[in-house]
Amino acid sequence: MAMPKLAPVPVANDKLRALGILALNGMFDEMDAVGVLRYAVSDVIPGDLAIVSSFGADSAVLLHMVAQVDPSMPVYFLETGKHFPETLAYVETLKRQFGLLNIHGIHPDPADIKRFDPNGDLWETDPDSCCHIRKTEPLEPITEQYGGWVTGRKRYQTKERGVLPHFELTSDDRIKVNPLAYFTDADVVEYRQKHNLPEHPLYAKGYKSIGCAPCTSVVAEGEDPRAGRWRGLNKKECGIHYDFSGAIANPMKAANRHTLWKDGAFIADPFKAWEEGTNPSEARYVHVPLPVFLAHRAEFLANPHPLGLLVSPGDKIEDVADDLSRFASIAILFPSFTDGRGYSTARLLVERYKYAGEIRALGDVLQDQIPHMRRCGINALVVTHEPTRQALIENRLPEVSVFYQPVGVTEIPLGTRPFLRRVS
Repeated sequence: MAMPKLAPVPVANDKLRALGILALNGMFDEMDAVGVLRYAVSDVIPGDLAIVSSFGADSAVLLHMVAQVDPSMPVYFLETGKHFPETLAYVETLKRQFGLLNIHGIHPDPADIKRFDPNGDLWETDPDSCCHIRKTEPLEPITEQYGGWVTGRKRYQTKERGVLPHFELTSDDRIKVNPLAYFTDADVVEYRQKHNLPEHPLYAKGYKSIGCAPCTSVVAEGEDPRAGRWRGLNKKECGIHYDFSGAIANPMKAANRHTLWKDGAFIADPFKAWEEGTNPSEARYVHVPLPVFLAHRAEFLANPHPLGLLVSPGDKIEDVADDLSRFASIAILFPSFTDGRGYSTARLLVERYKYAGEIRALGDVLQDQIPHMRRCGINALVVTHEPTRQALIENRLPEVSVFYQPVGVTEIPLGTRPFLRRVS
């Protein structure tokens, strides 16, 4: 899928253009997807339109329409390096069956991958940045060469897409065409069945919305089809889409504030809250309550997905001492400012059991506590208290210079002569 070199196409910055877009949206029936696409190709921006496709669960519907209207339309596929093998095979299946003549793969810059994601695990700690270097950055120079492009977005998919029109004007005066804007999930299924379109190989396995493999999970019966995308994270878009308000255009700048403070910054949290009834063999990126882990120990140990452990006051970390290496993160609950049992748990993890992974504090995490938490080995914080957030951002936490209960061998308790202190 070699990518051709295209000459830049200038786009006029005309206020009347916006009014024309509004008029276009009144011309078509809500379900006239093929009509919208045909008019866009023949009258709105002829010869200056491309499509970006994820080749996911719903992609066959829009690509089938493209094949009917203009099989030579340039189709770009973001080959992020993180796709399921089944998705890569699906690209070839649709290309062959629909007779699409102009499919091109877009790859991230190897220099960006080497610099920002050398181990390939950036998605675990900062999925926004992972999407940025693997999707947004590679795509921008491509879209700049066209006057418009076609997407498969639909209103029902997310709250942000709830007002999506057939035609929209992006912030850089390009035209976005959304032929399936008014389609529901049932409409997509009906169209796929009516035209006997090939199904994505993972769809029957419960993957109803399919993106990169690490950030896509199976959707349970009755769940929203996109519930499996970035599950548990305050993230709904990868960063490549735009609407009138800019809410979709800049999701990383929107109000989806991160609450996990780690390595000097608030970052996206790959872990989601534990839900009662979760299947131990299928759980992933959740902090399993310690009693639940003990009750289903064998199943959790056999589970191949990353897991965390939740330790609440009264739980004995000694009970899971032999299994601590199983957990990518251990969360210690501080239910109130006055409950200090979590400090003891953290010290046990670090000093007795030599646990070297993420130890996070959650609950009543306030700025006066944080220096003490850090002294005990806590290296991540879930912070929702606004003054504490600002104190962390501005690096103005209180200091602890006097110790009555020292940690390790370097702190000297008040009133002790250092040369008499026993080192163990």
